[in-house]
Amino acid sequence: MSLVLDAAAQDLLFREARTANTFSDEPVTEEQVQAIYDLVKFGPTAFNQTPLRITLVRSPEARERLVKHMSEGNQAKTSAAPLVAILSADNEFHEELPQLLPHFPQAKDVFFSERPLREQSALLNSALQAAYFIIGVRAAGLAAGPMTGVDPA
Repeated sequence: MSLVLDAAAQDLLFREARTANTFSDEPVTEEQVQAIYDLVKFGPTAFNQTPLRITLVRSPEARERLVKHMSEGNQAKTSAAPLVAILSADNEFHEELPQLLPHFPQAKDVFFSERPLREQSALLNSALQAAYFIIGVRAAGLAAGPMTGVDPA
């Protein structure tokens, strides 16, 4: 079975897409971030929900505040990255469903009126969107170093 993507694109997006632990000091531009977002924003999710929220950390002051909350093993990598994107889930994503799922606007209330179900759905679908975002970063020719190991409180 053949794939639509050529071998070079397959390598860029998957075969050579390992977690980066070092980065260049070349800045990531707003145009690059916008292109990544435009590529991945409508990747498939359940009910077309878009619970992923992306917070870009650029300023030295914001970076310093963030690094203090990273686990010790992730602090140097977080400090050195030219841009940090905090990927989080919005548990109130269902408020946007009438616009994202216009053929079934009542899905908001039928399926997501109970908070525990919303939280579970937001977690799963924001993880899907985070994966799309990482692939988008790779498609832009940039390195991605996904991390956990943070004190979310």
